[in-house]
Amino acid sequence: MEFADGHRVLLAPSEAVRDFVTTTYHFDETRIHPVTHSASGDTVTVVAGDLTVKFVVGGQTALGRLLGLVPSPIAVAPWFCTITDPIARVVLRGVRTRGTAGYGRREYYGARGQRRVVSAEVTWKGDDMGHLAPVTPPVTFGFGSTPAAPSTTRITTTIDE
Repeated sequence: MEFADGHRVLLAPSEAVRDFVTTTYHFDETRIHPVTHSASGDTVTVVAGDLTVKFVVGGQTALGRLLGLVPSPIAVAPWFCTITDPIARVVLRGVRTRGTAGYGRREYYGARGQRRVVSAEVTWKGDDMGHLAPVTPPVTFGFGSTPAAPSTTRITTTIDE
C-alpha cells in the first residue's frame, strides 16, 4: 500500500511471503498480519491488520471484454506478456505486462479479465481513507503502475529468477 506522501507499507500474511516480496520490491515498512478475502455477490472484502477494504465490482470494462477473448494459457504466457507490454504502456499509461524486478528477476503479468470498481470503503487504523478516485499519481513501487480508473484485474504473475 502506498500513502499520498509516498510511504510504502507491505501487509504480508507470513514471514515467507514478506521475505519473497521484499527480495523484489522495496517498502518503507513491513507488517505481518492475517490477510482475509471474502466475496458475496459483487461485494469483495479484504482485511489485513489495520487495513479494511470493501468494494463493489461492476461490469467488465472494454479491456476486460477484450481480455476475455484470449485463451488463459496464451494470456499468461511470458511470450504473450512480452508482446502486449508496448501496447499496455500506450493504452494504459504506466501499466506494464513485463519488466525486470529486483535482484535480476524478470516478471510477467498476464491479465485475464478486468471489471470496474463502482464503490469502495477503505479504512486504515479505523480512519476513512476517502472516496473512490482515479489512481493519480501512479504508484511508485515495482516497474509499472495500475490503471488510473478504479478497476480489478485478474492477473497471473510469472517470475523468472
